[in-house]
Amino acid sequence: MELRQLKYFVAVAEREHVSEAALELHVAQSAISRQISNLENELGVQLFERVGRNVHLTSIGKIFLTHIKSALKGLDYAKKQVDEYLDPERGSIKIGFPTSLASNLLPTVLSAFKKSYPNIRFQLRQGSYNFLIEAVRNREIDLAFLGPVPDNQPDIIGKVLFMENFYALIPSSHPKSAEEKISAQALEHENFVLFPEGYVLHQLVIDFCIRSGFTPNIYSQGEDLDAIKGLVAAGMGITLLPESAFNDLNTAYSSKVAIDNSPLKRTVGIIIPKNRNLAPSEMVFYNFIQDYFGVGE
Repeated sequence: MELRQLKYFVAVAEREHVSEAALELHVAQSAISRQISNLENELGVQLFERVGRNVHLTSIGKIFLTHIKSALKGLDYAKKQVDEYLDPERGSIKIGFPTSLASNLLPTVLSAFKKSYPNIRFQLRQGSYNFLIEAVRNREIDLAFLGPVPDNQPDIIGKVLFMENFYALIPSSHPKSAEEKISAQALEHENFVLFPEGYVLHQLVIDFCIRSGFTPNIYSQGEDLDAIKGLVAAGMGITLLPESAFNDLNTAYSSKVAIDNSPLKRTVGIIIPKNRNLAPSEMVFYNFIQDYFGVGE
């Protein structure tokens, strides 16, 4: 098998169309068809079946695709290791982050890092809590910032960087918006604006309310931080957010209010894969982050 054949195979499998794969790869359609035919002859199985103008993977083709994609990631990582061994300060790092850390933590630490290592490049990927864990596990990204830091993932290492409190975000038109602190029980009859079910910030707030003796009335939902803040500013309800989410708060429309004696906190940190070594540039970044926040190994 040739590397070129495997890349052609993956391109066709992902698009289910030979001509579209040819356009993407900038090669002739006939060249792709010939190489895939050679690959099938070498393996002794049919990888694709034609359905009209499209092609679909056979059952064995689907199995083959899973292994080949993993193998190609391994080859890319091996090449990256060699390149960065020669110059660890000229690598490229794929970093994941959730929406709640996008406005403050991420730009702050990347800006500080670039002052010391200007030649290391970044590819940034925003995603949900579970997506980021899976992406690190599957080598789609190299490491990720996350909150809370998972402690029950057997193939993920989590490093806690700091702990932060949650605050209530309340519309400026609401009587409680002028208060310095409010109790959790004072929120019992309020309408809540939350992330949808399945988001970790949704579950943290639900659990906190239940521990405080009530089930919150979820009036509206938003899938990102700006949407949540916008709904609160429009008077649709209140929400509870971690402190780092208040960096760009527009105080003309909503207020940040402390929750009295609140146990609602979250850890914030960085996750890396347990079962593979970080590439040199990734290790430079990982060590820098720990020094930046003053946490040990």
